[in-house]
Amino acid sequence: METRPFTIDIPETVLQDLQERLARTRFPGEIAGADWGYGTDLSYLRDLVTFWKDSYDWRQHETRLNQLNQFEARVDDLWVHVVHEKGTGPAPMPLCITHGWPGSFVEFEQILGPLTDPAAHGGDPADAFDVILPSMPGYGFSEAATTPGMDCEKIADMWVKLMRGLGYDHFAAQGGDWGAMVTGMLGSKYPEELIGIHLNMVVAFPGDPAKALEGLSPEDMAALGDLDHFQKQETGYQQIQGTKPQTLAYGLNDSPAGLAGWIIEKFRTWSDCDGDLESVYTKDQLLTNIMLYWLPESIGSSVHLYCESMRAGKFPPTDYRVEVPTGAAIFPQEIIRPPRAWIEDTYNLQHYRTFDKGGHFAAMEQPAALVESIRDHFRPLRG
Repeated sequence: METRPFTIDIPETVLQDLQERLARTRFPGEIAGADWGYGTDLSYLRDLVTFWKDSYDWRQHETRLNQLNQFEARVDDLWVHVVHEKGTGPAPMPLCITHGWPGSFVEFEQILGPLTDPAAHGGDPADAFDVILPSMPGYGFSEAATTPGMDCEKIADMWVKLMRGLGYDHFAAQGGDWGAMVTGMLGSKYPEELIGIHLNMVVAFPGDPAKALEGLSPEDMAALGDLDHFQKQETGYQQIQGTKPQTLAYGLNDSPAGLAGWIIEKFRTWSDCDGDLESVYTKDQLLTNIMLYWLPESIGSSVHLYCESMRAGKFPPTDYRVEVPTGAAIFPQEIIRPPRAWIEDTYNLQHYRTFDKGGHFAAMEQPAALVESIRDHFRPLRG
């Protein structure tokens, strides 16, 4: 496998162009007292854009991110951006982590250290992992596909080639959001290569739909009620991204304020923040993730994953069974929380842990809890 060094080095002209676009933002009007009821709140977005223009320092974050061990790898004729942090311990387990949308590799900054060097973070060195964190094609600094067919199964195929190219014939995998679907595909399609998988968003369906609701607890029924609300009120983005991604891309690729408005609303809705984004995230965290869509101009290519997977009948994938050992971390504000019985119908569930706090972006919201669950699941699978 061909690799080449990679350093994040955004030209000053690109940053100046961003400043000029932010300064020229033409904000729309809104319904009086709308708050977030019709989408992203106007006053919050104005404040965020002002901070982005006047206070946010990309170069500071660029310097920090360049401390990560990163490179590009050629997989299926595409250059894939990869963060590869080696573990410190007696026998680090290789762990391939896949992000989702609208996330990026920066989601996982807080868990990289505890996973790779547990002793330095109060843990057992025997729990160390080699963490491999690729950006999916068309996300961040990874090259985008220019032909149809880049769905979650294709990405799983690419990750196996990537891991083999890095010298890992057997490895573990972890993911949430799209990363959960890619990871599930890995577990289903490549049981010989996978040590096990861990998910913090679990896509599962009842084995017998006619008996789907039998024996469910009140908590299960409440979670299904939340899912019903999500499907009715919060999936408009899926429809446009899954059917006409190019139309959407023209606006979001041209307007940083528009891009921020599109992404920020998802972070607020899907996080365990009680409506207050900055009780969980800093503006810098939110904007650095947005910059991973703005700077490489990847928002259009990122949302193509919805369209390609929908057209392939793999959004969500419903036709696989995962026999490799599976771990699940269930956070209370995750958008999908299927009953445990449904999960067991789809996966060889060996570890199941529920938490009192956290939502869709667990690695950012509750990093210590996610690390604990990952360690606990894979500990018996070492050796």
